[in-house]
Formats: sequence, structure tokens, C-alpha cells
Amino acid sequence: MGSVSPGDIRLRDVEEADLPVFFEQEHDPEATRRSNFPPRGRERFMTHWATRVLGDPTVFVQAVTVDGELAGNAVAWWEGDRRFIGYWLGRRFWGRGIGTRALTLFLARERNRPLYADPYIGNTGSIRLLERCGFTRTGSVRHGADEHVLLVLGE
Repeated sequence: MGSVSPGDIRLRDVEEADLPVFFEQEHDPEATRRSNFPPRGRERFMTHWATRVLGDPTVFVQAVTVDGELAGNAVAWWEGDRRFIGYWLGRRFWGRGIGTRALTLFLARERNRPLYADPYIGNTGSIRLLERCGFTRTGSVRHGADEHVLLVLGE
């Protein structure tokens, strides 16, 4: 039996109607555990997206769709002089190659290099995905009490 096709994976601009789906994805208990990222309350989440993501012209964000269905998002932003990327996919889109394909598409559009990512050290799936897309480990960083792997692309 052949591998399951990940479907028709595309990127598009984020629409305001996407935000409730992103909010629900952020509240998935398994996603929260893996990312070690505490979910935000609805008002804080919506304000963050309106001001820090969609309202910031230096942020590049794309919605990820699979066969026309919203699957998640990918985003690039500045922290000081470093450009970081992140992504979030709904759990039912995990483990099918969707993240790798979506991030590959995103990296073709996000032209800034070097790019950095710093997933939680326990999020081995995300670390492997970033490495498949050409990122290399350069060390670790702490966010509060938590250790994160620092990866870079194109340095």
C-alpha cells in the first residue's frame, strides 16, 4: 500500500474568518503539550493577531490550506535583528507531510535569511520538520524555565 497523499497544500493570505480556527487549534491539549505554549484567552488571542500579526507590516503570515480546508498558519516576524518563523497546524493535519510541504512553500515566499526558529526541546516532530526544511541546530535558548532548540536557515 502506498503512502497517503497529503492533499493539495496551498498558502493564502490570512482572513479574519480564519482566526477562530487558529484559536481552537491553539487550545488543542496535545498541541499545547507538544509546543509547551500556554493557550491564550480569546480576547488576548484576537488582540495579539489584530495588532502583533495582521497589524504589523513587518510580519509575513500565510494561512495553510489542504484541499481548500484551513489547516493552520505559518508566520515570520522580527525579534530585534533576527527574523524568526513559526507555524501551527491543526492536529488532524499532523503526520502526513503537510507541515513539510507548507513550510517549503512558505520558505520560498519568505526571502529573508538567515531565518531562526526556536521550538520547545520536547517538540521533536517540529524540530525534525525544521531540519527537513534545511534548518540546522545552533544551540539552545531559554524562555523562562523552558529550554528551546535554536535552529537557523541560511546563515
